[in-house]
Amino acid sequence: MAIQAVVFDIGNVLIEWQPERFYDNAIGEDQRRAFFGAIDLHGMNDRVDRGETFYDVIAETATAYPDWADEILMWHDRWIEMACPAIDHSVRLLRALRRAGHPVFALSNFGIQTFEIGLREYPFLEEFDKRYISGHMGVIKPDADIYKMVEDDCGIPPDQLLFADDRQDNINAATARGWHGHLYTDAQGWADRLVAEGLLTAEAAQ
Repeated sequence: MAIQAVVFDIGNVLIEWQPERFYDNAIGEDQRRAFFGAIDLHGMNDRVDRGETFYDVIAETATAYPDWADEILMWHDRWIEMACPAIDHSVRLLRALRRAGHPVFALSNFGIQTFEIGLREYPFLEEFDKRYISGHMGVIKPDADIYKMVEDDCGIPPDQLLFADDRQDNINAATARGWHGHLYTDAQGWADRLVAEGLLTAEAAQ
């Protein structure tokens, strides 16, 4: 069946999400390795992405690990420095698809408050036809429930959805339900896939 809608992850597809890079610059690579080794920071962030309040989760973690409190609080206070810059070619692809008349959705692990920060910094996040943000949904990828929630809401059969994500486990969960998946490694590869699917011309995908 032909693709009826294109689904974008956001982190590392439309916006770079690189906490390790941020902390390497902020506290040095050796300290960053010790910091990430001592605390499950990505697990902490998953709580935010499931809908818990951003500041409360960070403050609770800082209290639990007082030796690293200053560094943990950076996750809140300097979050936007971890979520940058925009991946301009991918943003152009989003807009090109919409100009071509293809519905474009977002499906992203993102907290409620952090997404509001993202919207202020990146207005293109307003441009999707539908947004599926995990914090509002109460479930994160790659849980099968989040994909079913998308299907139920949009009404498009799974085999007519094309989904780009930078994580193989998220792609695997989608393709297990019949979605078409694209493991995103760079914008040019994604552009080539969209052209191959007949969704964009080569010129439009530049």
